[in-house]
Amino acid sequence: MRVALIGPGTVSVVHLAAIEKLSASIGLELAGVCDSRRDHREFLDDVRPEVVHICTPHDQHVRIATDALERGVHVLLEKPVANTVAEADRLVAAAKDHPDVKIGVCLQNRYNMTSRAAYDLLLSGELGTVTGASASVLWHRDEAYYAAKPWRGLRSRAGGGVLINQAIHTLDLLQWLLGDVTTVTGHAGCYGGASNEVEDTAHLLLDHARPARSVFFATTTNAVDSPVTIEIVAERGTLYLRGDLTVAYADGRAETVSELLPGGEGRSYWGASHELLIADFYRSLDDPEPFWIGPAEALKAQHLIDEIYRHTS
Repeated sequence: MRVALIGPGTVSVVHLAAIEKLSASIGLELAGVCDSRRDHREFLDDVRPEVVHICTPHDQHVRIATDALERGVHVLLEKPVANTVAEADRLVAAAKDHPDVKIGVCLQNRYNMTSRAAYDLLLSGELGTVTGASASVLWHRDEAYYAAKPWRGLRSRAGGGVLINQAIHTLDLLQWLLGDVTTVTGHAGCYGGASNEVEDTAHLLLDHARPARSVFFATTTNAVDSPVTIEIVAERGTLYLRGDLTVAYADGRAETVSELLPGGEGRSYWGASHELLIADFYRSLDDPEPFWIGPAEALKAQHLIDEIYRHTS
């Protein structure tokens, strides 16, 4: 199977590593890599891949993915779906117009051992009714981070800051674990004084259809990249995720689910689950059903973010 990658930037290293690792087991051939110096349409026409990985800046996602779908090329797209919800809606429509072509979005934290264990336990009903949850993303991004890739600090290109670029994975997990969100309130702003256009701090209050309420805080003004936390409180126990998952039952029992350690590729806070998602996407190519994390599914968390942006812009 001929595979290509467009956008050989920071996150592409985990995609390339996964492609190399999967090449022997499922027969992948990396046919080409395209950077910003070449037109992506010409590249797709010349290389003629069966699958393309898109790891470009956010504002380029939809244009490239749509062109790939029109050529019958399966797409694996880095998050977020797009820099704006309006742009993302175009890709949702394009995916519907090409039902025989697969498209997946890399919300790889759903493949974490801890996330899946929490999901299965909540689904089983063993913990009873969920009463609430909280989550935090306390990371550090300095001026050098934005200077290295200036598009990250531009609202028009990135779509936003900490919410859409760093915290979207955790927001996605909250709504995946607790259910769809019915209302969202909160605020986002640039509290740290950075000289760019995007927010560095945000707080949200989410009401879920379950019903349950979750609270969320994210910032890139922390001194270090601290582990992401999620705490879910239920009638018969509490789930606490911080690296590993601890399940504290109301009867005094406790269990721990260990997370896989990331490999040597990419940033440690990306986790180890890119490879799991990528392998699952390739397995799904023979399945007539759409990949389970497609543009419409990935848009759920982005809609929450957009709601905050619209009320605090």
